[in-house]
Amino acid sequence: MKSAGPFSHPALLYRTADEYVSATTAFVREGLAAGEPVAVAVPAPNLALIADGLGPDAGAVRMLDMGVEGRNPGRIIPAVLREFADRHPGGRVRIIGEPIWAGRPATVYPACAQHEALINLAFAGREATILCPYDVAALAPAIVEEAARTHPVMRDARGEWPSEDYAPERVIDAHNRPLEEPGECVSLRFDGDNLSAARRLATGQAALLGFAGDRLDDIQLVVAELGANSLDHGGGSGTIRVWATDDRLVCEVSDRGHIRDPLAGRIPVDPRVPGSRGLLIVNLLADLVRVHTRPGSTVVRAYFDRP
Repeated sequence: MKSAGPFSHPALLYRTADEYVSATTAFVREGLAAGEPVAVAVPAPNLALIADGLGPDAGAVRMLDMGVEGRNPGRIIPAVLREFADRHPGGRVRIIGEPIWAGRPATVYPACAQHEALINLAFAGREATILCPYDVAALAPAIVEEAARTHPVMRDARGEWPSEDYAPERVIDAHNRPLEEPGECVSLRFDGDNLSAARRLATGQAALLGFAGDRLDDIQLVVAELGANSLDHGGGSGTIRVWATDDRLVCEVSDRGHIRDPLAGRIPVDPRVPGSRGLLIVNLLADLVRVHTRPGSTVVRAYFDRP
């Protein structure tokens, strides 16, 4: 698979398991033959298909369950793709990343689509090839159509062609929309004097749902980081709302700020470099993160799967 520049980001459209295994294993073996480090991050059933297809070659590949490592699409770039690429500076890396699959909850899809668009910004100028498979037999046609807007190159069993619809910024903007209002929730207006009360509100509700130990600490840290961002960048105050769904706890922080950098919270930060890591920490710890931002208003929702 040739690339006109240092970064290549094709979408693989497949219809059958045989097509999937043939294309992905060929992609992996091409990278191994070229001496490129290779990683595969796909949902567990597909990970098993690729491992079986590779046979002994699977031992030379970093194999990751995207259902675990990419449970929050906002953590895929920093914790999966860039984490692997940054381990291998100075040469091309090759990655298969499949963040969108049939059966994944619909609430996650907007974050997945934005992730696919943001890969192009996060890897601009990098020596990397990232192949993203799409099961066109199982996914909704609108999802496949949007893949053509987030990938500059499309590929299927017949060959490869440039996407005439490539427009990643359009996808980022399309999914930056107001979030649906919850039903019953508890809320608190906070500023620098009562940020600790916001943390206690979230952890108290979480404890009632059975969260404990490290996971309760994660929720407290996420709310602390979001609250600190409101104090520093959101006008000095904010509002926290907390509620539960059938399967998740949701902690939402809103303020008067505006997130202008679409990659905020998605780029790994050297621990030796000073500065805020608030949104990065939120993406790494939460099970899903949704954001709506515009001038004068930002809403960040962090979702945690109920125990």
